[in-house]
Amino acid sequence: MTPTLVILAGGLGSRFGGDKQLVPVGPGGETFLDLAIVDASRSGMHEVLIVARTNIDDLLVEHLSTQDHSASEIRIVHQDTFGPPRSKPWGTGHAVLCAAMACSGSMVILNADDYYGPSGPGLAATGLVGGDGEIAVLVAYNLEETLSENGAVSRGVCDVAAGGLAGLVETHGIHRDGEVIRSEEPRGVLSPDTPVSMNLWGLPRPVLDRLGRQWSEFHSEHGTDATIEFLLPVAVEEQRAAGLVAVDVIRSGEKWMGITNPADLQAVRKAFSDSM
Repeated sequence: MTPTLVILAGGLGSRFGGDKQLVPVGPGGETFLDLAIVDASRSGMHEVLIVARTNIDDLLVEHLSTQDHSASEIRIVHQDTFGPPRSKPWGTGHAVLCAAMACSGSMVILNADDYYGPSGPGLAATGLVGGDGEIAVLVAYNLEETLSENGAVSRGVCDVAAGGLAGLVETHGIHRDGEVIRSEEPRGVLSPDTPVSMNLWGLPRPVLDRLGRQWSEFHSEHGTDATIEFLLPVAVEEQRAAGLVAVDVIRSGEKWMGITNPADLQAVRKAFSDSM
């Protein structure tokens, strides 16, 4: 069965200062999520679920009407109406669970404020189908292709063994220091071709079903904490470490683009203007 494309667009964009999932980056007013929908359609994925918030629903629907997505069936689900209400979203794991309640199959999952290159969604889908529903997929990027010229970043540094994920460490304060790439937490020097996760996953249905149980346990323990998040990479890593799922790592040779900081926007728009 062809997986459903799930686009996570429910974040608040606090560092960016607004709803960056709706910021146009392409010369035709395209946002990252528009590009993801088109790239997924070209790879055979035509069912799309966008996980958003109710307060941007009108803006999202209006924007989608300005783009040609006639090849795709798009539905919107609202993270803020799924589960207990909270001013801060519950996190990416919660968002994916919200989408999982709206479809019955496997999923390719990505962020609305990241661009993974034209092949990104297709790489995840192909790897997922090849796993016969038993293996999850993580599309990893070379670290040097994910750095920002406008500040330090956090990345999920992957430990890969025999093509599979052996561990994932959230690493913060990654920045260039001359010719060297350094990280602050944990402190160290990283190779430019270090594989990192940018939250592009292919998840089979059993992983999504177990995610529901993980969420119940998480909320039972942390339901009164207004800041802690139920994060997808952490949840998948828990399943992997427990021997419940294997995760294939597929290396992308493309450049990732994002707008973590407002200063990133000009460079991203120039890149799309030059290429489209």
